[in-house]
Amino acid sequence: MLRMIVAVGSLLLGVGAVMAQQEIAVQQDNLMRGQAKSLYNVMLKMVKGEIPYNQAAVDNAIKELEESVPKIATVFTPNPKQDVVGSHYGASQKIWQNKADFDSKIPPAAKAIADVKGKIKDKASLRVAYTNINDRCNDCHETYRVKLK
Repeated sequence: MLRMIVAVGSLLLGVGAVMAQQEIAVQQDNLMRGQAKSLYNVMLKMVKGEIPYNQAAVDNAIKELEESVPKIATVFTPNPKQDVVGSHYGASQKIWQNKADFDSKIPPAAKAIADVKGKIKDKASLRVAYTNINDRCNDCHETYRVKLK
């Protein structure tokens, strides 16, 4: 009976640990998806002419990026050691092998956002802003993002 209780308890702890790891991975994925929505689903689509230029949407996208980018270092402190089930992208283990370099990529992205805030007035200025911000995001993605699918 004691062995059974220990076995069940161990199993529950294991399942709990896996669920906690998945929750961390989901938080990380949600942060990145929110940023992608602002950058790609709003700004890039306007730059490409897929949706009409909308100043309020641009301002909101910049605000969301400005608020969320500084959270990257904190959200990516724990290493979930797994990816979100069904996700197209994941976090490379290189993040936790070289956390200082990973964290050093965040201030330039935040600066790129701050530099364009309030300066986007039309599609042409949006194109410049998008390129500057996206280049800083890609500085990190090239090393620390993994394509899963």
